[in-house]
Amino acid sequence: MTNKYILETAINQSAADANCSADDFKKNHNVIVESIKNPNARKYLQLPMACHLISYGTNIVASIDMQYKDIVEKYINKYPVVHCFETPNMHILNDEFKKHDMQICFMAEYFLPDINKIPEIECKYELRILDRSDFDDLYLPQWSNALCKERKHLDVLGVGAYKNNQLVGLAGCSADCDTMWQIGIDVLPEERHQGIAAALTSRLSTEIINRGKVPFYCCAWSNIISARNAIKSGFRPTWVEMTVKPTEYVEKMNK
Repeated sequence: MTNKYILETAINQSAADANCSADDFKKNHNVIVESIKNPNARKYLQLPMACHLISYGTNIVASIDMQYKDIVEKYINKYPVVHCFETPNMHILNDEFKKHDMQICFMAEYFLPDINKIPEIECKYELRILDRSDFDDLYLPQWSNALCKERKHLDVLGVGAYKNNQLVGLAGCSADCDTMWQIGIDVLPEERHQGIAAALTSRLSTEIINRGKVPFYCCAWSNIISARNAIKSGFRPTWVEMTVKPTEYVEKMNK
């Protein structure tokens, strides 16, 4: 597996998610496409979407409900790519969608591994490889980033850190699509700041790659601790996404 293959795999998956061509992410101008359901999209995406913006840095691909084309087209072509994903410009898009009872909901940065920089990080505790059969009793609040109770069927692989035979850290991955598995990580509060998260993340990345899949990692812009863990584990920022959802959906998440 090479870095070129890893990047192309991610771009191809984004194309399936957005209903566009992989080449659309490499153009020097923005692209607007219609959002539709696709069985090859990431399993947790609720398609079609009103507005879903994706950028690998050079442009924006906007996958949208075409009734909002005028709003989105005006917005993404008015501001530089980078500023479309942040305030204060973001408020312009949000205010327009509020008129349609929708708001910006999700904003995230995605990381891919540098195949030549994934480190072997020592851990003070025993590391164990886990599979689906080991997860049954682990769908608990303290492991909610590593495993997803609502999508148990997607959780396929994990690495646990054990202190005196007790789980203190867990990295898990979900088979969100055929080619890419997403990593989530949790460490008990009293065991943090010892390098456990990075040891688990880098080890799980290697295990995923050894199974012929591409690992990816996601966190919010403001989650500095998570972003640092990604970088320490050999990952690099690769693409960003921003998604509009119904106001009712946003308000439910805020409760």
